Amino acid sequence: MAGDPDALAEAYRHYGGLVFGVCRRVLVDQSLAEDVTQEVFTFLWQHPERFNPLRGSLRSWVGLLAHRRSVDRVRVESRRARSETRWDPPGDPAVGEQGDVDEYLAATWLAGRVRDALGKLPAEQRDAVVLAYYGNRTYRQVAADLAIPEGTVKSRVRLALRRLDTLLRAEYVDQDARAWT
Repeated sequence: MAGDPDALAEAYRHYGGLVFGVCRRVLVDQSLAEDVTQEVFTFLWQHPERFNPLRGSLRSWVGLLAHRRSVDRVRVESRRARSETRWDPPGDPAVGEQGDVDEYLAATWLAGRVRDALGKLPAEQRDAVVLAYYGNRTYRQVAADLAIPEGTVKSRVRLALRRLDTLLRAEYVDQDARAWT
C-alpha cells in the first residue's frame, strides 16, 4: 500500500500465474489474457487501498479482479465484433450473383433481430448465452467463467433460449413473415 515496487513484484511472483490462468480460461486467447493480467496488476499498483484484508485474502481479491476484468473484456470484444460485422460491406455485390446479395441481406437482417432479442434478456441469461454460443464454451466452462454452478448455467441458457424463441417468433407474426418462410 506504500507504493513499494518490490511489494508489487512479490505479489506478481505469488499471484501472476493465478491471474494469467483465470484470464486465459475466460478469454481463451493468450494475447488478451496477457493484456488483462497486466491491467490487473496495474490496478493493484495504482489502487492498493481498494484491497481490504478484512474481506478476504489478496489471492482471492486478485483472482476476482482477473475474472471480472476478463468477463468485461469478453463483453467488449463481443460488442466490437458485432459492430464490425454490422458495418462491413459484403464485398462487391455486383461481382457475385443476386442470390449472394439476398443471402447476405437476409443474414444481416436476422443477425440484427437476434442482437436486439439478446439485448432484451436479463444480464445473467445474456452473459451465459454469449459465453456459451459466441464464446464457444461448454456449460462447465461457462460455469467456471461466471463462478456459478453448472446447473444454474443450464437453467439460464434454457430460459434465455426459450425467451429468444418467443421474441424472434414475434417478428414473424407480422405480414412480412410470409416472405421469409
